[in-house]
Amino acid sequence: FKTAFVLKTSMTKWKPDYDEAASEMAKAAVAFKNAKQFEQAKDAYLKEAEYHTENKALFHAAKAYEQAGMMLKDMKKMPEAIQLIEKASIMYVENGTSGTAGIALDRAGKLIEPIDLEKAVDLYQKAASVFENEDRLRQAAELLGKSSRLLVRLRRLDEAAVSLQKEKNMYKEIENYPTCFKKTIAQVLVHLHRGDFVAADKCVRESYSLPGFSGSEDCVSMETLLAGYDEQDEDQVSRVCNSPLLKYMDNDYAKLAISLKVPGGGGGKKKKSPVAPQGGSAGPPLAKEDDDYEGGLC
Repeated sequence: FKTAFVLKTSMTKWKPDYDEAASEMAKAAVAFKNAKQFEQAKDAYLKEAEYHTENKALFHAAKAYEQAGMMLKDMKKMPEAIQLIEKASIMYVENGTSGTAGIALDRAGKLIEPIDLEKAVDLYQKAASVFENEDRLRQAAELLGKSSRLLVRLRRLDEAAVSLQKEKNMYKEIENYPTCFKKTIAQVLVHLHRGDFVAADKCVRESYSLPGFSGSEDCVSMETLLAGYDEQDEDQVSRVCNSPLLKYMDNDYAKLAISLKVPGGGGGKKKKSPVAPQGGSAGPPLAKEDDDYEGGLC
């Protein structure tokens, strides 16, 4: 095998030629891959990664680990595949190529999502963090969006509320205000399902500071929804939740809308008055609320 020859040392050759050895293993891996011999291809990619690591070529080592992971994916060994892709992402960051790390983690999330939502959330959050550290807020927000939707699907609503707020803050920072409006709707639905009317109301109130929100369709719908919810008007809540604006949101949020129930009437604790329709004017000043999400959820 040629690799053994190039790694052999002698009196005139003091260092193994890891670069050449890695090149030979890469060729072998491609040959095995083309022959659908995925186990052998995976082993060859792992050897290539080892030689690149010895040669301090971290980017190429990471690429080889990622390719080994893809071979495991083709072998239907998804958890092991994800482990290798995560390892590759760490090496990309160490090499200073964080963008490639974020892309790899996003790809891993897509691979594992059909079989392990919890792991997919973890991977999307890690990818978002990588992009956020690079000040690539659009990509970070998109990945947090994937995480938020899966957290809703998993009924981890407290975490979904935090994730949605972080998303919304990023979109606000890059001045993508229409998307902020949609995130406000998602926040209201999540908080109402959490049973926290005050937090839902606060999200709408704070969104009045967003250019174009007051008087928009999104704003009026949320004001109407909150008023109906507070007054325990099932018909009004149902009309809003079954409107095209909410029915055609991302599926996980649309499901929250159509499944939203008004709390039973009578004897319940009186909630804070909902936001009043603004008619295009600036929103009222925020009242201080002593809730778990004070100072950062909306």
